[in-house]
Amino acid sequence: MKKETIKNMARIGLGAGLAFAGISHLSFARKDFQAQVPDWVPLRKDDTVVYSGIAEIALGTALMLAPKKYRKPAGLLAAGFFAAVFPGNISQYVNQRDAFGLDTDEKRFVRLFFQPVLIWWALKSTSKK
Repeated sequence: MKKETIKNMARIGLGAGLAFAGISHLSFARKDFQAQVPDWVPLRKDDTVVYSGIAEIALGTALMLAPKKYRKPAGLLAAGFFAAVFPGNISQYVNQRDAFGLDTDEKRFVRLFFQPVLIWWALKSTSKK
């Protein structure tokens, strides 16, 4: 399989995952996502979940559908978004908040290691090389 095909599959897969996560923010997983919002965020938890869900839908759509010349900027935005929401994952761990089946400190801790993978995935699947 060609490298470009693999990158496209990875980019589209990440975009679809982001869009799905965004939809889940606005519907069936709304309460779980509220558990990840740090207490220091100056917005209501539900508002934060809604806004981040809209952002995820937009980012996912951009990753899947952006013309080739806009893929790298879309990947940079997605990577930045993953970095920006990482404090929510830390907050869930530190405050021992159960959500998404992360009901032990060990599970919440392991989850922290997936965010750098998502950042790498966003950058790698949209790079020009």
